[in-house]
Amino acid sequence: MVRNFYDDQEIRAVYYPEVARLVKQATGAVKVHVFDHNVRNRELMKRGEKGVGEPIRVAHNDYTLKSGPQRVRDLLPAEADQLLKNRFAVINVWRPIRGPVQESPLAVCDAASMVQRDFVAQDLKYRDRTGEVYAVAYNPHHRWFYFPHMAQTEVLLLKCYDSDPGRTRFTAHTAFADPTSPPDAPARESIEARTLVFFPAVSSS
Repeated sequence: MVRNFYDDQEIRAVYYPEVARLVKQATGAVKVHVFDHNVRNRELMKRGEKGVGEPIRVAHNDYTLKSGPQRVRDLLPAEADQLLKNRFAVINVWRPIRGPVQESPLAVCDAASMVQRDFVAQDLKYRDRTGEVYAVAYNPHHRWFYFPHMAQTEVLLLKCYDSDPGRTRFTAHTAFADPTSPPDAPARESIEARTLVFFPAVSSS
């Protein structure tokens, strides 16, 4: 159990294995690789806390048709060719560090209300590489949902990529200004861990 979600070493040593077990149990995957995380807290970010960002209030999806497989090649190069032969996904595990969440909660878009042209590829520049994410174009048919007052014991699994074209492949999501939040609501504190999720080979017989 993690005692300090602002301690990067503790998160990687204690929380990553917890996330891997959760995702494996929830999905039936044969292999789960937790590879990074984001901690969000606007007030701590303003005070210069290292490794802490603010909630992202732009509808987006973290991976694209191109960048999903590329992350497997980047992170697991020795195994990538074999792993990419079967279905895999990128799943983010989002949860509050403290709850209930009232300020800047996370909303997700019903994938059944979206079409591929709603996703617009954009480069994401890092110091050592260039990634690619999807921005989300406005569509009046989109249906957005959120879970109000999420507690620390609750999590959302956001599937940000799926290699199977017969399944939902992306989850558009964003923080938003909840008009029902009290004006003195504490700043949202949350953590989002990213995982590569590999499924068993499907028999052709």
